[in-house]
Amino acid sequence: MSIILKSTATLLQTQLISRTLSSTPALCLKEWREAQGLPRHRNAEGILTDAPDYTYLDGRPTPLLKKQKKRMLLQREYASKIVDLISDLDYAKERHQKMEAAKEEERQNIIANRLKPKGAALSRKK
Repeated sequence: MSIILKSTATLLQTQLISRTLSSTPALCLKEWREAQGLPRHRNAEGILTDAPDYTYLDGRPTPLLKKQKKRMLLQREYASKIVDLISDLDYAKERHQKMEAAKEEERQNIIANRLKPKGAALSRKK
């Protein structure tokens, strides 16, 4: 192996080792916030993110902020996606039930159409 390849390999290993960071305090903080019943991130929700920056003195509603509108549209998108997925799931359940009923009906038809005993075997069966 050449000296250049050995030096680049050791350089890459040292860069990988030096780039490792510990995020244990941040993880502990998030777990503590969840344990206290608070949101995982400080700025996820609350009075500073949900309330308007100002109000009109005459009582008019303030327009939505850019991030509020974005969050509202994102929530609507999630809701519509959930409704679509639930309807797909309901369709799949109904289809599965219909297929099972058709299989059972076919099985019953096969049993009903079997060869029937004739003659003396028929009279013994009754």
